[in-house]
This record gives sequence, C-alpha cells and structure tokens, in this order.
Amino acid sequence: MPLTNKVPLAHLALLTIIYLAFISLGLPDGVLGVAWTAMQRDLNQPLAAVGLLTITLTLSSGLSTVVSGRVLAKLGTGPVVMISGFLTGLALLGFAYSPGFGWLWLLCVPLGLGAGAVDAGLNYFVAAHYSSRHMNWLHGCWGIGATLGPFIMGAALASPGWQSGYQTIASLQLALAVVLLLSLSLWRRENAKPPAEVHSAAQQARLKPVSITATWLAPLGFLLYVAAEAGTGLWAASILVNSRGTNAATAGWWVAMFFGAITAGRFGVGLVANRLGNRRLIRLGILTAVAGGGVFAIPGLPAALSLAGLVLMGLGCAPIYPSMMHETASRFPADLTAKVIGRQVGLSYVGSAGVPAACGLLAAYAGLPMVMPALVLVLLALLLVTERLNRLT
Repeated sequence: MPLTNKVPLAHLALLTIIYLAFISLGLPDGVLGVAWTAMQRDLNQPLAAVGLLTITLTLSSGLSTVVSGRVLAKLGTGPVVMISGFLTGLALLGFAYSPGFGWLWLLCVPLGLGAGAVDAGLNYFVAAHYSSRHMNWLHGCWGIGATLGPFIMGAALASPGWQSGYQTIASLQLALAVVLLLSLSLWRRENAKPPAEVHSAAQQARLKPVSITATWLAPLGFLLYVAAEAGTGLWAASILVNSRGTNAATAGWWVAMFFGAITAGRFGVGLVANRLGNRRLIRLGILTAVAGGGVFAIPGLPAALSLAGLVLMGLGCAPIYPSMMHETASRFPADLTAKVIGRQVGLSYVGSAGVPAACGLLAAYAGLPMVMPALVLVLLALLLVTERLNRLT
C-alpha cells in the first residue's frame, strides 16, 4: 500500500474518492428493475421491453471494457473515471427527462460505456496500487451503492415518481464527477508511487512465462463467477415463490440477505485478506459458496436451514471477485495487466447477462428446481478454472 510519510493525506483523500466512485458505480444497478413497473406504464411499453434496455447496457459496458486497456494507457485512470462519471450522470439525467422509450434505449449506450470504463479503470488502478484488503473493501462499497439505489428509487416511487429517483441518482453521479475533476492531480501523484509489492522488479522476475491460455482463463473465471452470483440473485426469489410456496415479501428479504452477506463479507474479508492471500481466499470462497448453494438447492429443507445455505453462499461469494481481480497484477506482467483486466470485466458482463438468461430456458424446460444445481456446477467449473490458472501463473 503506497502510504508514504510525505503524502499520507493525499493518499487517504484519493482512496476515499475511489471508494465513493465505486459506491456511485453500484447506485444505478438494480434501479431499472425497481422503476420499470412504473416506467413501462407511463411509457406505454410491454413489461418485456426492459430486456432491450438491459441487453444494450450490457453490450455497451462490455465494449467499453474491451477497449479500456488502450484508453487507460493513453489518458490515465483519473481522466477516464472523471469523463465516465460525467457520461453516466448525464445519461441518468436523460432518463429522468426522456419523452419516450426510444430515448431511453439510446441513453443506455452512454450509460453502459461510462459504467464499463469506471469498472475496468478502478479495478485496474486498485489492483496496481493497493493491497488485497482495499480491493475487497472497494467491492464492498459497490454493494453499498447497489443497495442504496433501489432504496432511493423506491422512495421516489412512493410519491414524486420514477423521474425524481433518476434525478437524485444523476445528481449524486454528477457531484462525484466534479470531485473527480478537482482531484486529477491526486491520481497523477499516486500513479508515480506504485506500492513496492506490486509490479516490483523482484516480483516481475518471479512471474512464469506468459501463457496465452492463462490470459483467457482468467477472464473465463470472471464469467463463471458473475454468472453464479447474478443467476442466484435473479432466480432465487422465483424458486422460493413458485417452487417452495414462499410469499413474495419473504422471498425478496431472502435475496436481500444473500446480497447483504456478499457486501458484509467483503468488508470482513478485507481485515484478513493481506494475511491469507488472494489464491487461498479464492479457493476457500468457492468451496464455501458451493456448500451453501448446495444446501439451498435441496428442496424440502426447513426454511431456516435453506436460508442459512443462501447466506453461506453469499459469504462464500464475497472474496471471490475482488481477490481474483487483485491477483491479476501478480499473475501477469505490468504491460498485460490492464488488457487482461479489461477482458475480465468484459466477460463478467457476458456472464451477468448470458447465463441467467440460459437459466430461464433451463427452468422452462426442466423446471425451476434445476436452476440452483446448475449454478452450483458453474461454481465447481470456476474452481477447476482457477486451479488450472494457478498452475499456469
């Protein structure tokens, strides 16, 4: 961690801004789902039309992460994150004033491009300049944002309307973009002082020769992890309501507990991440998530035991994504790290969209009870991929 005696306040200020940026990144996630029932009525759209918006967001975010390595190398992390903050803030403000569905669809492009650039840029910067502890806390901050966004929109729907919710979230995004603009000098100073343990000459000398297979196995791991997390978040409530007779309010609370366990787990793991190491945390996390997911997948268990399984799965998921992301800087040479992280974030978007949709087809043809066993198999595939990656790097 690059905390020096000369600029500790500058370092702390930048770290705070990075945390706020990731809270901001999480704010819009989940908001569209909360607002859409009101939006589709006001815009005279079918319920399924939200699929076009989410696909456009996913494709735009994925495209942004694919080219992020070259953009970051040319402009630097601070300017990219700042520009992306203005891009996402203005797009969300456009949502609030959109006269029709077509405008919403077009605005999904800049919103996705901005979100993808922030995601890839901040993950690369923290992997290159901070310890595993901060990477876990960074993604815990994303969970705070992802929890706050639906609360803001829910409050807006209760009285002023969904437009007010988007205005509030856009204002928060634009305020952060201004802070980022004013803090560009902090980013340049931090870039000049990378921590001794990251990309040091000794560490680089210990790296194994670069394996092309490894540069794609690492992104594949992100696809599999995000698929399991997003698939559980999307389908757990349907499984509980339609297959196990749980009421919708209780099912929603259970899903909130799953994401709450991920968020709380990341802050807790941050306390021990430096001591345990990324690879051990990844392995322990996957095994814990498999155990918890396996329990939740069993029908007919007492409700308390089934809920415990879902929460245990969330706790297991907690360290996997941030630890895999942080380990990238140790697996690959400095000149490849940004490129691989761009691929990782890009394929994570593919996993968040493709596999949960495939689970819907599985539910339609084989039944909802088959979804959770399939997601547990995805986690086991992730274990195989990460263990192979460890041998290659």
